[in-house]
Amino acid sequence: MPRIALATYDPGAEPSKDRDLPVLVEALRAAGADAVAAPWDDPSLDWTGFDLVVIRSTWDYSWRAAEFLAWAHKVGTATRLANPPEVIRWNTDKRYLGDLAAADVPVVPTRYVAPGESPALPAEGEYVVKPTSGAGARYAARYTSDGRETARRHVARLHEEGLTAMIQPYLTAIDTTGERALQFFGGRLLHASRKRAVLSRETAYDAQKVAHPGLEPWQPTPAELAVAERALAAVPGDPALLYARVDLADTEDGRPCVMELELVEPNLFLFLHPGSVPRVVEALLEAARR
Repeated sequence: MPRIALATYDPGAEPSKDRDLPVLVEALRAAGADAVAAPWDDPSLDWTGFDLVVIRSTWDYSWRAAEFLAWAHKVGTATRLANPPEVIRWNTDKRYLGDLAAADVPVVPTRYVAPGESPALPAEGEYVVKPTSGAGARYAARYTSDGRETARRHVARLHEEGLTAMIQPYLTAIDTTGERALQFFGGRLLHASRKRAVLSRETAYDAQKVAHPGLEPWQPTPAELAVAERALAAVPGDPALLYARVDLADTEDGRPCVMELELVEPNLFLFLHPGSVPRVVEALLEAARR
């Protein structure tokens, strides 16, 4: 009986936002595994007692990135962690987009502004400012040329938090064609989804956002699948990825490009794709028995 831990976050008195977690635990137990879900920062848990620890919904990690990376290294040294610690470290900093671009993967053009540097904001067109470490559109906002002073204050706030800022053109096609999320599990395409635009011009950077508005199933195009596979092939070290999500949007010429490559704790959206649960369980059991 393989022992599998699904690492999540501690919601406190509130219900967990991970709708997939109880479904996965139940399905794993029904398949013969000893499965539990536990907060990644639970000091009483002995992670070495598991055959496999799977990072699932550690959705508070970006507030405590150093602590989370130390935890991932410790667990990955003691037992099998998915995804591997070196992948987690690389993917928690969105400067990985530069690595993908260097590997000729189409990505949204990105400039980085580290603490102490002054931002060169676009003179025209819409753009986005967000941190290199974040999740759920935290500290992200969309600006026009009229909002330059607010954007500067936004960058200054990120720097006060010790965060590097990212400046990207806003891909206006998102407002019509949305963002597509291609999920991979066990090395194969699992399913795909599409959502509406997350950022509106009126939403402040420090406001709470709806991370996945208007989510719906999606059939990826051959072009989308090709870009996603190129992104996964460009992950340094050619690691064995148990899971991955590639978020895509269209450029002005209608071609898909990578918005984000989610290898840490992507929502699987199994509630939208219940038929994918058996494949996920099969892949988890196989990984635990290696």
